[in-house]
Amino acid sequence: MQNITGSTRVRYRERLSPSLWMLVTAAVLAPMVMLVFTPLGSLLGLLIGAAAALALIGALIFGSPSVRVEGTTLYAGRAHIDARFLGEVTEYTGEEARTARGSALPARGWHLLRGGIDGVVVVQNTDPDDPIPSWTISSRTPDRLAVAIRSAEAEAV
Repeated sequence: MQNITGSTRVRYRERLSPSLWMLVTAAVLAPMVMLVFTPLGSLLGLLIGAAAALALIGALIFGSPSVRVEGTTLYAGRAHIDARFLGEVTEYTGEEARTARGSALPARGWHLLRGGIDGVVVVQNTDPDDPIPSWTISSRTPDRLAVAIRSAEAEAV
């Protein structure tokens, strides 16, 4: 059995997968592609349409970025930052989240935003060598992500 140390423990993990409505919208691709290939044969058109829809749905699901706090590092998509460089953590839902994703979104900040995910966590970046002032990250459970980031910050000090 592995001994998980504090520096490698996963505190939070979430995949920002597309919403159900986005997947249903992608499934509508099947009949459209089927109609294009119907002149080659109805069975061939049906198979190509189904394969195209499944390929698009698979790409949407498996291409989704993930957010995780592992040890004292925050990972958001392909980017990562050590918790010792993180400052104030604020989580938003509802109208506040809409404002954080819209008019309050810093132009120079780093963003990982996904449609269909209401919650947002904004983390200040205190690294003097980094020109990015803050990270804005979509999350279905912004309160849990904020707690995990604060916990990693406390351990990093």
